Amino acid sequence: MSGHSKWHNIQKTKGAADAKRAQAFTKIAREMIVAVKEGGSGDPANNSRLATVIAKAKAANMPNDNIKRTIEKALGSGNTDNFETVTYEGYGPEGVAVIVDAMTDNRNRTASEVRHLFDKYGGNMGAAGCVSWSFDKKGVIVIDNEDGDFEEDEVMMDALEAGAEDFAPEEGVFEVYTDPDGLSEVAAQLEGKYKFLSAQVEMVPQNYVKLTDEENIKKFEKMLDLMDDNDDIQNVWHNWEDAE
Repeated sequence: MSGHSKWHNIQKTKGAADAKRAQAFTKIAREMIVAVKEGGSGDPANNSRLATVIAKAKAANMPNDNIKRTIEKALGSGNTDNFETVTYEGYGPEGVAVIVDAMTDNRNRTASEVRHLFDKYGGNMGAAGCVSWSFDKKGVIVIDNEDGDFEEDEVMMDALEAGAEDFAPEEGVFEVYTDPDGLSEVAAQLEGKYKFLSAQVEMVPQNYVKLTDEENIKKFEKMLDLMDDNDDIQNVWHNWEDAE
């Protein structure tokens, strides 16, 4: 399995201003609250979805106190947050496939905002399933190797022994692929030895599209930036080959 470019966006987020980091933590916290409510437990040992979100939170350097407070909030009787998970699919310029994962307390608002961004920047929102068939749902752990401290063979053996399904060396990183339900377990076995840039369930493209028009590249980059800034949108997956 070839690697993909999502980790570039993670790196950019990590180096951003405090406001950007706070927004990322807010989105993870929302995901955590939904995981607790839908999983019926605040114990990651008994709630695999929560365990996966906690792995994502730790990779994003979310403080343990924040994680603990968020779980306690979700369990509290006074918590009236009523978010639901919604997925939108569509196409960007030149047929780039796009999947938008959102968590919202107002479906109509979020659908309208997502459709507007598709339309404004050279794409169109499609029906459910129109592009997801061309992606594979995988757990993805991105290990930092910018300084070249780790040998590929060593990391690969550690990953496979931890239960990973696949492994891909990329520039400055190693990407470890797992079954979606096995992400938290593999991450738990690797996190003491390696620094993660990200650890989350992703939609990994089966193939990639190369944008050829400079104006389309600018439009798509703008669309992705605005989706990233939208409070309701958790993740955006796409198959643009040259994303950075």
